[in-house]
Amino acid sequence: MKVLVLFAHPALHKSYVNKVLIEEMNVIDGVTFHDLYELYPEFDIDVSHEQDLLSQHDCIVFHHPLFWYSTPALLKEWQDLVLQHDWAFGSKGNALKGKLFFNVVTVGGPRKAYQKGEFHNHSINELLSPLTQTAALCKMTALPPFVVHGTHAIEDKEIQQYKNQYFRLLELLATKNVDVNKVTSYKYLNDYLKELEG
Repeated sequence: MKVLVLFAHPALHKSYVNKVLIEEMNVIDGVTFHDLYELYPEFDIDVSHEQDLLSQHDCIVFHHPLFWYSTPALLKEWQDLVLQHDWAFGSKGNALKGKLFFNVVTVGGPRKAYQKGEFHNHSINELLSPLTQTAALCKMTALPPFVVHGTHAIEDKEIQQYKNQYFRLLELLATKNVDVNKVTSYKYLNDYLKELEG
């Protein structure tokens, strides 16, 4: 399985966590790392190139910080332009049919803050529902997100643990060693990985 990581961070120089998470990702067999802000600093997205990339991969990952409960602006622009009617969705839009999709998000707050009655009053899964519904509209199979919590106060050791989990997940996907039916029963892919670690 070929995995495409669409990475979107408008201020990567300020994000130590994301810099660690993506470092050396290109060495994983079957994984293509695609930095949207590096490639399109002026938002001049090459739609045909992006569609070709999507067609060549079996699993699509949106890796981004959670900005105002959503994606950074360029990733939203990418969706608006690339996911065209009768290509990605609609009666003739089958280009993404059957592909896997999930989000990798970094968030400042702890996991406890993202639930009903707590600071953000919504779960991460609820906040990402527009993206998972987009995947469903494009006839993709949406998996739970992989979430890095507490980025404002995270320590190096914990960042490395997240990175190890993330890379392990990408390797499992690339070698088709993920039980998709089982995975969808989890709130986070992190939880699935922890169970595998035993």
